[in-house]
Amino acid sequence: MSFDTEKVVHTLADGSVETVRWDGLKEVGILTTDEGPLLDDVIWMLLGDDGGGCAVPSETEGMQELLPRLQLLPGFDNEAVIAAMSSVENAKFVCWRRSPAE
Repeated sequence: MSFDTEKVVHTLADGSVETVRWDGLKEVGILTTDEGPLLDDVIWMLLGDDGGGCAVPSETEGMQELLPRLQLLPGFDNEAVIAAMSSVENAKFVCWRRSPAE
């Protein structure tokens, strides 16, 4: 997983690539599952306005560097992140959503 000033790119194990542009980002969420700790149980969802996006497991290399960038989004909900990280159930937490005016 990598990011720059224009986009976030996540390359999957099979070589396929997921991309979302910052100017097209419409939602940041976290999906949690009850399958941890042996399997990825926290997945960051970066959804684009074109229907695409990135699904990035929290343990993916580069995620720790991406979080501070996500926290710069206006109105980013850190409480949702905290709730997601302590969840042991199948759930979705919305951390940020682009306002309709943007």
